[in-house]
Amino acid sequence: MKKYIIVLLAIATFLPSCIRRGGGGEEAQEQKDTLMPLGFRTWAYSVDSVKVREGETFTGLMHRLGLGAQDSYNLAVNCDSIFDVRRMRAGNPVEAYYSPDTSGRRLEYVVYHNDRIVSTIFRCRDSLYAWTSEKPVEKQRLIADVTINSSLWNDMLDAGVSPLLIVNLADIYAWTVNFFGLQKGDRFRVIYDQTVCEERVVKIDSVEFALYDSGKFRAGAIRFDQGDGGNKYWSEKGESLRKAFLKAPLQYSRISSRFTYHRKHPITGVVRPHTAVDYAAPKGTPVHSIGDGTVTLCGWDGSGGGNRIRIRHMNGYETCYMHLSGYAPGIKSGTRVAQGQVIGYVGSTGHSTGPHLDFRVWKDGTPIDPLSMISPPSEPLKQENLDSLAKMYSAFLKEIGE
Repeated sequence: MKKYIIVLLAIATFLPSCIRRGGGGEEAQEQKDTLMPLGFRTWAYSVDSVKVREGETFTGLMHRLGLGAQDSYNLAVNCDSIFDVRRMRAGNPVEAYYSPDTSGRRLEYVVYHNDRIVSTIFRCRDSLYAWTSEKPVEKQRLIADVTINSSLWNDMLDAGVSPLLIVNLADIYAWTVNFFGLQKGDRFRVIYDQTVCEERVVKIDSVEFALYDSGKFRAGAIRFDQGDGGNKYWSEKGESLRKAFLKAPLQYSRISSRFTYHRKHPITGVVRPHTAVDYAAPKGTPVHSIGDGTVTLCGWDGSGGGNRIRIRHMNGYETCYMHLSGYAPGIKSGTRVAQGQVIGYVGSTGHSTGPHLDFRVWKDGTPIDPLSMISPPSEPLKQENLDSLAKMYSAFLKEIGE
């Protein structure tokens, strides 16, 4: 069953805000009287649409569009309180508006789109100045109820849910749910807020509550900020969803080989233990450390593991990442790494039949299955907040109809 309930929380509509430096008098009054749609009469000019080039500066862009070098510099100086030219990003769309001129065309205005909502408009003749324009946005409180039939991605999209929510859920449940091992019938229910502009989801503002149910395992996620700058999501028991270790060290295509003490080696044909999980993934796929720790080995493994990294973690845990195509910058023996930090990239070095990551975990020197490993918990919610959390959990359950 798939259900998608939209509850309108609020609608905020904004006229373009005109903030400018330089200019004034009758010209400024003309601008104030013609706000829509961007603060000038767009229909009165011819327009070219371009994109910011890689490595292009603000003055370089303006010069390319037809503004003189000195005016380009002056415009950058005049608009410094409105737009930081250093934050101009390659690939962002730009429109240049021209009026007829005896020599061809004269550049009048340039519109740079900061994002889907905010644009910066530059006046390129007479008094040089800039202002910003914001499109109307709509704030929505949503409830999504999706049962897995084919894949989380496809089923969420079929339910009308933005892919941005999937990214948020993957972050929240990174320590609890293996998103690459979801099964048919697994169910997600989510209460969240999003911003919509021109009928397109611009961002997920917050996920207030989520409940994953596989039939055998349930994992609730309640957003509760203790104000200490720490964890934001908790189980109904006050346990942090953030654990000592991630569920997986990479985004992988499939598991090509599991933890076993009796596997026939694909190259040698010898039956021997394979105390690892092999994740098949394209060459170059980033590999992340599953937890905070210190790199103890970084280099070639002469026994067939190729390029490999070994990390020592707290409480007697160690992890190893093998067959890498290369190492991330700065990674070497003795380096301290953080949970989720990129340490290397998937490859096929050493004894390997194709690109994959050979991932191993030890506890006090004994190999353990990464897929069945129970990650040590982080610090729980403060005792004085447990009652408030319980009340929030009950209210969220009622909101999703349970």
